[in-house]
Amino acid sequence: MSCASATLVVWTSGWLHGLAASDDVLDALHTWAEQHEVVADDDGTATALDLPGPDEAPVGPALLLAALRRAGATSARLALPIPGDVRGLGGKGPLSTCALRSGEALVIPSVHVGLVPKIVADGVMRWTVFDLPSSNGLEHIPIGEAEHGLGAALREATAALASLDVAKHRPNVRKEIADLAAANSALPWPDAMPPRSLRVLQRAAEVDAILSVARSDAPGGAMSASAMSARTDALKPVSEAVRRARCAAVDEAVRVLADSGAGRH
Repeated sequence: MSCASATLVVWTSGWLHGLAASDDVLDALHTWAEQHEVVADDDGTATALDLPGPDEAPVGPALLLAALRRAGATSARLALPIPGDVRGLGGKGPLSTCALRSGEALVIPSVHVGLVPKIVADGVMRWTVFDLPSSNGLEHIPIGEAEHGLGAALREATAALASLDVAKHRPNVRKEIADLAAANSALPWPDAMPPRSLRVLQRAAEVDAILSVARSDAPGGAMSASAMSARTDALKPVSEAVRRARCAAVDEAVRVLADSGAGRH
């Protein structure tokens, strides 16, 4: 599934470049939770951005946006860390540890911070702001390369689905995949969102839906340990292609939004 961090990266970048109102950013976040709150992980970061520290009451995301603008933020980037790959998150530390647990983060290199979301109560998502010592190593993936890789991954995912004989045990598998893909792609984006980014995100949603079905067992079914291991190995490169494609699509969106914003001035 896409993630809250991708939503905040794109909409915040649009807002910073004058292509979205702050209310638009807040409305887009409602896709992920009814209420959002922000708190800094440490007192130093709290002081630098004038945000509440770890022992203080959190504030709403509107104050986060204001803090980022005061600090001179220019744009954000999406990080989707996995075990063995936490590039761009400042090395071992609270940010990478928390981001790895969440599976997502956004980094704002221009103000040396990273943010990680977490559901802390029913309908409440908390964004924790961490110090980002360095964003070195955050990979730039050309969107054309990612799109090509995703096409190959779609073929691999379809073949894996067939080899795992999912359809035999799940007669409604096509509808299941379509419903998952539709839910995953029905997200609000700025009007200036580039069509290519939208296309790659849509394709990533389709492949991810296939992955979700292929990973799950049929109701009442059982798999041997060797079969489960084979399934994991078969789907791993497909999952990596989806991860790379989402990061590339978001990076491309941020680039286009920045260029569009510059053209307005």
